[in-house]
Formats: sequence, C-alpha cells, structure tokens
Amino acid sequence: MSSSQPYIQVQSMRLLAILLSTALIVPAQQQPGVPAAPSPAQPAASSGAVTKMDLSIPDGSAPWAGTGAWMRRVFKAADTRVTVEGPVRLKDYVIDGKLTLSLKNYLDLIVANNTDIAVQRLSIEVPKNAIQRAFAVFDPTLITTFNANRAVTPATNALQGATVVSNLNQPFTLRYQQTLPTSTQVFSQANWTKLSTNDTFALFNPSYTNTWQMGFTQPLLRGRGAYVTKLPITIARATRQQQGFTIEDQILRLLVTAENAYWDVISSRENLKVNNEALKLAVAALERTNREIELGATSELERFQPEQNAATARINVSRTQFQLQQFEDALRRQIGADLDPEVRNLPVVLTEDVTKTPDQAAYDKARLLETALANRPDLKVQKTALDVNDLQIKSALNGLQPIFNLTGSYQSYGRGGPGYVRTTTPPTFVPGGPGDAWDMMFGFNYNTFAFGLTLNLPLRDSTGTANLADAAVNKRLTALRERALQQQIRQEVLNAITNVESSREAVKLAQIAVDYARKRADADQKRYDLGVINIFFLLSSQNDLTTAESNLVNQNVLYKRNVLTMQQRLGTLLQDRGLVIQ
Repeated sequence: MSSSQPYIQVQSMRLLAILLSTALIVPAQQQPGVPAAPSPAQPAASSGAVTKMDLSIPDGSAPWAGTGAWMRRVFKAADTRVTVEGPVRLKDYVIDGKLTLSLKNYLDLIVANNTDIAVQRLSIEVPKNAIQRAFAVFDPTLITTFNANRAVTPATNALQGATVVSNLNQPFTLRYQQTLPTSTQVFSQANWTKLSTNDTFALFNPSYTNTWQMGFTQPLLRGRGAYVTKLPITIARATRQQQGFTIEDQILRLLVTAENAYWDVISSRENLKVNNEALKLAVAALERTNREIELGATSELERFQPEQNAATARINVSRTQFQLQQFEDALRRQIGADLDPEVRNLPVVLTEDVTKTPDQAAYDKARLLETALANRPDLKVQKTALDVNDLQIKSALNGLQPIFNLTGSYQSYGRGGPGYVRTTTPPTFVPGGPGDAWDMMFGFNYNTFAFGLTLNLPLRDSTGTANLADAAVNKRLTALRERALQQQIRQEVLNAITNVESSREAVKLAQIAVDYARKRADADQKRYDLGVINIFFLLSSQNDLTTAESNLVNQNVLYKRNVLTMQQRLGTLLQDRGLVIQ
C-alpha cells in the first residue's frame, strides 16, 4: 500500500494538469455566457453613397492571431483610400428625356443616394465598434520573453568553484492569461532556463531548469461575478441603442428637409404658372389699350397703368423662374442627381398633385399624443439614457467595494542536464540534456501549491464617492430632461395639429377667394367691354385674381408641409412614407 502511494500521487497530478491545461490554456472562440458581438449591418444592395475602404472590417470581428485574416490585417500594406460609390437608380425614372418623380419615388432616391443620410447611416459603426472594444476584457493574451545574460565576476569565496566565475544565463518564459466571464483571471506560465558556468562545483553544466505554473485570481468583492465583468459590454450595447435612436431622429429631420425641397419646386412651378397667366392677361390688356389709343377711343394717359402691370408681371415671371432654378438644383442635390453627368441637366418633372382636397378627418389629440410619446426617437434616446445611468450607478457602487481577492496557484518543477555524481570517488560523469528537466517537471514529483487572500481597503475613498455622486446626478438630470422633452413633444404635437387644421381651413377659404376673384374678373371684363368701367378697375380685378390663385397654391403647399411636420412630430414619418432605413 505504501509503495503504490507515490504512483497514485503522480497519476493524480498528471490528471489535474491535463484538466487545468484544457480548461485554462486552450482558448475558446466564444466564452460561455458572453453574447457574441453583433455584426454591423451592411447597407442595402441598392443603396448609393456607400463608402468602401480596404481597411474596413466586413464582419466587425477581431481575428485570432496566426489566422489568415490576422496576417492580412497586421502585415498587409495599409491602403487608406476611400471609394464613394455614385448615385443609383436615377435612370430608372428617366422618361422621354425627363427625370419624372412622384413623391414616393423621390423619397426612395433620397434614402438611396442622399449623402447626409449616408453619413448618419455610417456613423452607427462607431458605437458598434465600442461593443467590440468592450469584449476586449475577455481577449486572451500570450506573452513570451527571452534573455541571454553573460556575467563574469571575481570569486568572493573558495566555494564558488573558480577564481573568476563566468555564467551564461538564458531564461525563456511563455505565459498565457485570460479573464473568464465569471470574473476569474487565470494564467498558465512555462519557464525554461539554461545556465552554463565554469563553476567546478556545479552539479549540472549546462543545467536546464523548467517550471510550469498555473493559477487564478478570483475577486470576492469588487469586480466579482459575471454581471460586473460584462457591465462594460452592457453599457456599450445600451449606448449603441441610444445612438441608433439619435441617428433615427437625425434622419427624420433630413427627410423633412428633403421633402420640403420637393414642395419648394412644386410651389415655385405652380406660382410660375399663375404668374404666366397673369402676364398673358396683362399683355392682352396692354395690347387692347394700345389699339384703343390708336383708334382714338381712349386717352393716351390710359397707357401707363397697363404698361406698369405688364412690366410687374414680367418681373414676377422672371423672379419665379430663377427661384425655380435654385429649388430644382437643391432637389437634384438631395437625390444625388448633381453627381451624375447624364442626369444632372435633365428637366425634372414632379407628378405629385398639389391641388388635391385636404383630408377633413378630425384628429384625436389624446391618441396622437400617445403615439408621439411611443414613437419619438429623441424621447427613446432619453429613456435609454436612464438605463445607461442605472448601469453607471451599479458600476460606481461596485467601485466603492474593497478589493478582496482569492488567489491560488500550482507549480511543477524539473531540472536536468549533463553533470557529475560527486558522492563517488572519483566523481562519475552522467550524460543528460533538456529532456531530463521536462521529464521531471511532467512527473509532478516536485510540486508547489499556494493559496492566498489579498485585501485592499481604502480608509477613505473620495474618488469612488465622487464617481457615485456624479452617476446619481446624471440620472436625475436625465430624468428632468426626459420630462422636459415630454412637455416639448406635447407642445409640438398640439401645435402641429393646430397648424394642419388651420392650413386645411386656409385652403378651403383660399379656394372660395379664387372662385369669387374669378367671377369678379369675368364680370369686370364684361363691364369693360360694355364701357361701364375703365381699364383701371379691370386690371385691379385681374391682379386680385392672380393674388388669390397664388395664395391658393401657397396654402395647398403649406398644408402639405404642415402634414409632413406633424408626421415628424409624431415619429411616424418613416411608416407613413413606407420607408425603411437600413
């Protein structure tokens, strides 16, 4: 029984070493309990304004050292050039040499080609990379060192084996370390040392010394547990979600600006039509006045008023034409048409009907307020900020705890090499080499076990207390900002509803004004033909008709703009327009 005990001990130590090396040294592709880092969403295949760069990471993952991806990432020459793809799908809407766009087609091209939206869509990659960075706490590390030290020193006593002692020490260290999801820090380290000396009393020359050590450090208070270890990842993911809502809010604002550019062109074109009709009437009145003067039917003094009206009408037409040109250029920029030489100079035809009768349905203000509070991305930003503040408070509370760690390690020792057995006379030479040290180390006959406790107790932690106070103040500020934003949203929604209802009534009244102005202009034309009134009253009624028709156009466009603003205030613009931002 006693003779088999050393054998059982050796076998037990070998089994323990195999289990520990399997658990600690062999790296896993994904640590247990740690969610995989999400891959960044790729832009839609039909999207333009996409940037390509050779340094970009397609899947957002960190390759393992030694793999092909790692070799290319580390040793391939860096190419920092950026390629920006041109606009797409523009030619799909070219009909008979004209760029023909409905509002839905126009918005589709905005999503696909607008550079500002592409900037917002790409900026989400930064918080995604922050998630990847937070996973670095679980990245394993391999550390190797090698040194060669030659030392020549005079002997200080007769037992050093030489008058001048010359040593060549060549230590090599290989260490693997990693933090597990349970917050345990583990390591495994192998040391190999070769020592050559002229010391005649050395038992081995050269001597080989091997040690293999495995150990762990387990936090018991501060930093203990999987929740605390993964807290940076949780914060990074919440921040990523918060940034996503911020970008969505920015995209909504950009879409409002882009759609307003569409209505600017519509409004300017309709006003140009009105001004052209006014110019025709003014020219016709001037020509008739000139004929009457030639025939002696009226005085030469009657020429000035129609001439002034005609000149004013020409000025209005010219001004509206140049304004329309500016609005069309702005519209082309929104859809990226200014970047395509084949499309940028094509006439633009917008097919949206601005004269459509406004929707007369009544609005349920309470329901719309609930919709806004549920959908507004800027409010979601504040709600997510509260979650981030909670996580930061938990992190600050963890930082106040003392550092109390449990440590443990196991070490196996081996030594060998060629040497002399000095117990015989004369000493017997025994050949050997590095294998002797390895055999001894893996024989597990020479072991060292160690366990310990470490306590780091700050008697006063001003930094940790201030960090906790800051985290608490930040959450209180976020709560107040959320309430202020809720009040702002309520006011914005109510104002938007009021504006839509007001513009809806304004369209109705403007249509009535146009009808009356047209009847008056027709009546004055007949009265003028009968000689009942002079040219001044006819021109006045025609100018009033032009003003009424222009006002109707402006009110119709204003109604469209107010509806657009209300949809943005409700946070339902993307759904109402059938748009998906990837």
